[in-house]
Amino acid sequence: MSELPPIRILTVDDHPLFRNGVAALVATQPDMQLVGEGASGRDAIHQFRTYRPDVTLMDLQMPDMNGLEATIAIRGEFPDARIIVLTTYAGDVQVLRALQAGARAYLLKTLLDKELLDTIRSVHSGKRALSAEASYQIAEHATDEALTPAEVDVLRLIAAGNANKQIADHLGLSEETVKSRVKNILAKLQANDRTHAAMIGLKRGIIDTGE
Repeated sequence: MSELPPIRILTVDDHPLFRNGVAALVATQPDMQLVGEGASGRDAIHQFRTYRPDVTLMDLQMPDMNGLEATIAIRGEFPDARIIVLTTYAGDVQVLRALQAGARAYLLKTLLDKELLDTIRSVHSGKRALSAEASYQIAEHATDEALTPAEVDVLRLIAAGNANKQIADHLGLSEETVKSRVKNILAKLQANDRTHAAMIGLKRGIIDTGE
């Protein structure tokens, strides 16, 4: 009986130390082989076209093009691509965005070692996987009323330190409209104040830091 070929892995992350850690971990597994590495979303697309890996490990927060955009682009060209998102963020909105983009699994970077290896094998065999923390976050906010795109725009500007008048000027709205949206945002996020709302927005991945 012939042995199965190793699972061919591409890892994409803008931190060399993290890529080195993944490479060292994969090197210990006889059924896995690291075939390529990338440091940005654009790298991910180029490397995927070059190597056609079985499983891709994708960071979300990267310069140039983020992991979400890269995942959408790769899946658009290669619908069968099996992508595992690895990130430091467990926000429910970000998890759902990644899954909607076509990611097959969502893991926190703190869960390297056995959980990552198990997830690579699961995804390679056609299954999907979520870390316990990501599953918890989705369940925790499953019944929450989502912010509208217009409210997300306001929240992003709040997080950047803008007052209502500045937000109104920036978006071409009246101050009254902005106040109304801020009130809705606080209610939907169950936030005590604007700063708290911005913190919740970042934690849940409703808005990002632009890193």
